[in-house]
Formats: sequence, structure tokens, C-alpha cells
Amino acid sequence: MSKCDCHIDIEHQQQWRTLVLLLSINATMFCIELVVGILGQSAGLISDAIDMLADALVYGVGLYAVGKSPHIKIRAAHASGVFQIILAVGVMLDVVRRFVFGSEPESMLMMSFGLVALLANIWCLMIIARHRHGEIHMRASWIFSKNDVIANVGVILGGAMVYWLDSHLPDLLIGFAIALIVIRGGVSIIRDAANETS
Repeated sequence: MSKCDCHIDIEHQQQWRTLVLLLSINATMFCIELVVGILGQSAGLISDAIDMLADALVYGVGLYAVGKSPHIKIRAAHASGVFQIILAVGVMLDVVRRFVFGSEPESMLMMSFGLVALLANIWCLMIIARHRHGEIHMRASWIFSKNDVIANVGVILGGAMVYWLDSHLPDLLIGFAIALIVIRGGVSIIRDAANETS
């Protein structure tokens, strides 16, 4: 086996380990935030949980793409972007439902679990940082992890606004904003994939 082949194999192993760890973190946080979001009637936490699920799907697709041809990696990245957009639209519909029928979000749960999610995503950013300029499926992972940090800060601020204003509207606005961030990330990676094919 040539040195080049050894280098590629090691790089693939590093990508695999990185994506497995990211998938585990995001899948765990999805379960936690979804349960807390439902119990706390928080659109922001539920949106963030769905964002975690979307990321877990991205990492799962990325795992599938490791070691595959560039064409398959581009298709995997494109599929990741589409998954993100579909999930975000679902979150937007839930926000509209909560606006129409009402909700009573728990501000303390929003702030505390928003902080837990923020710490988890900062960890993810540190893990994926070395791959942020790598192949397209790894760049997709970097984009989504970076967007997550922004979303987590939004949930924390939304929780503070819910407490301060004694209103559910900040929670709904944060939930909607997170969905928009997810859509933007999905569109970004779809464009990146399209540029790879041109």
C-alpha cells in the first residue's frame, strides 16, 4: 500500500470517529431537549431539539459518505441540506400552532437547558473545527454546528425575555428564528454542493 493510500485511510478513520462522536452528542441532546421542550411548552427548546435531530441526520449521512466517491459525498451533502429544510418547515408549523392555540413556556427550563445545549454545541465545534475546510460532507457538519451555537444563545435569551415580559411571544419568535437559521444552513450546504458539481 502506498503512503498516499495510508494517508487517505487515516483521514477516513479520523472523519469516522469525529462524525460518530458528533452524532452521539446531537442524538442525546435531541432526546433531552425534546422531552424538556414538550414538558416546558417551549417552541424554542423544541426547535433547538429538531435542529439537533437535523444535525444528527447530517452526521449520519456524513458517516455514510466517508470513503465514498466525491459524487456520493456531494449527493450526501445535498440530502443533508434538504433534511434540514424539511425539519425547519415542520418547526415553523408548530410555532404557528402554538401562536394560534397558545402556550405557557417555562423560562427557567429554556435558559438552563439552552445553556446545556450551548455547551454541547461548543464541544461539537471544537471537535469539527479541524475539518471545517475539508471535504464537502465535513464542511456541512461545520456549518450546522456553527449555526447551533447561535440557536442556543437565542433560546437562552428567549427564556430571559419570557421571564422578563411574562409573555410566550419571545419563545415563539426564537423558535421561528431557529427554524430560519436551520433553513439558511440547509440552503448554504445545497449551494455548496451545487458549486462542487459545477
